[in-house]
Amino acid sequence: MDTQVLLWVLFAALMHASWNAMVKSAGNKLMMTTLVAGASGVLSGVGLLFLPMMAAAAWPHVLLSIVLQVFYFALLAAAYHHADMSQTYPIMRGSAPMLVALVSRPLTGESLGATGWLAVLLICGGVFGLLGSWRVLRQQGKGARYALLNAVVIAIYTLNDGMGVRASGHALVYTLWIFFVAAVPILLWAWYAQREPLLLQMRLQGGRALVGGAFTLGSYGVALWAMTRAPVAMVSALRETSILFACLISAWVLKEPMSRRRWLAVGLIGAGAVTMRLA
Repeated sequence: MDTQVLLWVLFAALMHASWNAMVKSAGNKLMMTTLVAGASGVLSGVGLLFLPMMAAAAWPHVLLSIVLQVFYFALLAAAYHHADMSQTYPIMRGSAPMLVALVSRPLTGESLGATGWLAVLLICGGVFGLLGSWRVLRQQGKGARYALLNAVVIAIYTLNDGMGVRASGHALVYTLWIFFVAAVPILLWAWYAQREPLLLQMRLQGGRALVGGAFTLGSYGVALWAMTRAPVAMVSALRETSILFACLISAWVLKEPMSRRRWLAVGLIGAGAVTMRLA
């Protein structure tokens, strides 16, 4: 993987972990997730005013991605409501790259070499090492189940968007259309079903939501751009180094516990990122 692409994906990983921490630290996680999605939609709408139209071949991928994004945000909020970020985030973000790697060849025609597979396995192995054991997984209850279901959603939309962004001819335009259109049903639902909590969170957390919207938009936009320059499975795995940043945030900012074993698992993820550069 090219060094420039690798560094940009690592920056995207930092942005992704940061906006997830904003959702986790909010009092009303569902409303904060809604505001982040809404803010990303507003920013996308402004950006689209200054950019060309997307290629028609990409629209089916955009429409499917929008449906999947709605499920993603709902499952994300549910997982963080029922369990710690330090447990649910690794489940969601660690399972998806392996699923993508396993099915990317028949869907996208891409295959990973030995070094590429080693990098993916190191990253995913480190992620699962963060869970400790299946006993810990069971203890998370509903949070773990929501996180596992979200991992499947993440894998599907990653593959769909990897193909869609290549058909679009313009990574940024494809990204903005996804977030702009996806924000509409989310905000309409919140306005009619949760109007008072939504308005309250807008007053209390509006600024943070805007930053979170910019981070989620930037994080995914960079990842999609990288998928036009590297295999989808490799970008998907490398993006999950966001868990490195998530662990630091959960330990130092959210004050969630981090054992020595979990720090060793983080080291495996870092080793996977280094190996990815060699693939």
